[in-house]
Amino acid sequence: MQFIASLLTWQNLIRLIDILVIWFLIYELLILIRGTRAVQLFRGILIIILVKVVSWYVGLSTVSWLMDQVINWGVIAIVVIFQPEIRRGLEHLGRGSFFTAHQTANETEEEMIKQLDQAIQYMSKRRIGALISIQMNTGLEEYIETGIPLDADISGALLINTFIPNTPLHDGAVIIKDNRIAVAAAYLPLSDSKLIPKELGTRHRAAVGISEVTDALTIVISEETGEVSITKDNELIRNMSQSDYLKFLRSQLYKHEPQQGDNLITKLAAKVNRRGGGRHAQK
Repeated sequence: MQFIASLLTWQNLIRLIDILVIWFLIYELLILIRGTRAVQLFRGILIIILVKVVSWYVGLSTVSWLMDQVINWGVIAIVVIFQPEIRRGLEHLGRGSFFTAHQTANETEEEMIKQLDQAIQYMSKRRIGALISIQMNTGLEEYIETGIPLDADISGALLINTFIPNTPLHDGAVIIKDNRIAVAAAYLPLSDSKLIPKELGTRHRAAVGISEVTDALTIVISEETGEVSITKDNELIRNMSQSDYLKFLRSQLYKHEPQQGDNLITKLAAKVNRRGGGRHAQK
């Protein structure tokens, strides 16, 4: 008991909180850089630190001095080279729950689906070909870098205007990331699958191709027929009606949160109420 009591001191509690805060910051940093060029930067930093430690331990003074210079000047280089990523990270931090009003669950996702539906209906009826890929968990930075940056709010009118034939941005894919249109005219990998029907063109092969290497959700509108298709997890779902794709989009994009009824205290209270109601009924 004395050993446990000696551990439960205010100083040890402060140290524990300090360690937990550091681990939380590291976790948030890893989540923030996942799927971006900063992942390669992070690996490079780890290699430099490893070389520094080994050279210091072995006694390679010149290599150790050189690594010190790289580390000292590397901070400035990182700020200059990765300025866009740092800016997005600070914006992401500013949009956190501590600084913004709480939004109704899935309100943002529903607005995005509404704008997508507006664009899909317009383009499908007029047989305007379109390819829209939505980033899920796997980062799409490799393909975002091939497109023309937009960084715009999702708007049905903007999506329609982007895919109007013979305009500079109509050829290629629109990629949506973090509920914003990241780029247009991006190149997606083409699938070599023999299972894709021969009547389907490059847009469908690109949609299947991105679903083979990532978990992205991709919407395709056929230029020949106006047919709406969706690819996800290497599966092509064709000829979807408005109700079909709206149901599918909500099932994939909505964030599922525990319902109030799932709370243990709520369940116990409900059982007590039911038992109480049953006894009253017997009386």
